[in-house]
Amino acid sequence: MPGAGVRTIEVMTRTTDTIELGEVSVTRVWEYCGSVEMTPQTFFPEASSQVWEEPWLAPEFLDRATGTVHAAIQTWLLRSEGRNILVDTGVGNHKERPYSPVWSHLDTDFLGNLARAGVRPEDVDVVVNTHLHVDHVGWNTRLDGRAWVPTFPNATYLMPKEDFDFWNPANNRPALLGRGNQNVFEDSVAPVHQAGLALLWEDGHQIDANLRLEPAPGHTPGSSVLTLTSGSDRAVFVGDMVHSPVQVFEPDANSCFCEDPGQARATRRRVLGEAADTGALVFPAHFPSGGAVEISRDANRFTIKDWAPFARHQER
Repeated sequence: MPGAGVRTIEVMTRTTDTIELGEVSVTRVWEYCGSVEMTPQTFFPEASSQVWEEPWLAPEFLDRATGTVHAAIQTWLLRSEGRNILVDTGVGNHKERPYSPVWSHLDTDFLGNLARAGVRPEDVDVVVNTHLHVDHVGWNTRLDGRAWVPTFPNATYLMPKEDFDFWNPANNRPALLGRGNQNVFEDSVAPVHQAGLALLWEDGHQIDANLRLEPAPGHTPGSSVLTLTSGSDRAVFVGDMVHSPVQVFEPDANSCFCEDPGQARATRRRVLGEAADTGALVFPAHFPSGGAVEISRDANRFTIKDWAPFARHQER
């Protein structure tokens, strides 16, 4: 609840950075940028220590003074075929997260940032949840009195059925993240489903002529990617398939939150390889810097060829 314990997060004032990909515009809407209060060794236990010594990782991806990883919580606003589409909805405000304290009781101006991008909650037509972790579904709902209600009342919320079933407490599925996702289904997923706004998809889902959802399991059973094909431009929104640039250079290095490590590695290599082969921009959910990257590869090794022209986050 608002009040005691609520943490106000400062975000950058420049919130409407936009690029055009064919006939689709992509705008970054910030919620949070800063430390996730985890060390690289904890967050990415399989990554080499050498990769974190790259000087360019600091300060945007790594705070060397505190030894903690930096990440962004952001939503990608796509305008395609006259509709407003949100890709992932961050953490949300006033959520009780007893086992994810860094995301508990936030009080951000996310909806203000969305408004500055020219979109009100009632203007949103489609919400894509790439998967159903705590930091990807939070703004699905907002607090109305003492009830959680859909934030975007006119939207269709696209959720992978595999994740819906996996995280539904009624199914009692064991999860690596475990209590870290406590309360998330109840306050950010179930209210949308109960309101009749959720579309649970399987195998794939065509949003429009430019955008398609495809399964990309491993991080969670239902993790997905959103592919964009418009004119000669290509992009893929990969959610948490990649948390940090170190996973481009070391694609077998999972985060500590990957439910199926082997499948996560295979999916990451497949999607990065396809992006490199087609020239698609890769949009991870949590890159705080240029936001998206162009990948190149030499056999099974990947590197970052270039960054998308989004403005960097400005610390205040």
